[in-house]
Amino acid sequence: MNPSTPPRVPYWRVWRDAEGISHQGQAWLDSFQILHLAEGIQSIWRTPTQEGTTGIVLIKVEPDGDYDWHENPVPQWIVPLSGRWFVETMDGHRVEMGPGELSFGGDQGCRRTEGRLGHRSGALDGQPAMLMLIQLERIPPEVAAAS
Repeated sequence: MNPSTPPRVPYWRVWRDAEGISHQGQAWLDSFQILHLAEGIQSIWRTPTQEGTTGIVLIKVEPDGDYDWHENPVPQWIVPLSGRWFVETMDGHRVEMGPGELSFGGDQGCRRTEGRLGHRSGALDGQPAMLMLIQLERIPPEVAAAS
């Protein structure tokens, strides 16, 4: 490990602007710090602990399901465990994701526009998608500051 090169982990950030319209774009988790575990054990990179986790939920998105316009119920990390799924935001941006990719759902408080509110999502490829949701009390500062 090169301690001078912290990792950067990409994720898709779903958010709403001041007019209440949802968007998504790629952002980066890059607040890694070196953690020294013990003498003789190689150090690791880790992010600070995210406070305010309210729960972890697993959901199964049915094959080729299309979950019409809705907002994330709370700010949440979405971790695909199996299958592929999509998220389309009110601005028309559509992202398809699978295992190993991350999304952050922070589109609470959108304004309904032309029948759209928040985002729509669904499973792809005729297969179910299993997702792990890590629900939070609030949007973490490093995510809120992401551009």
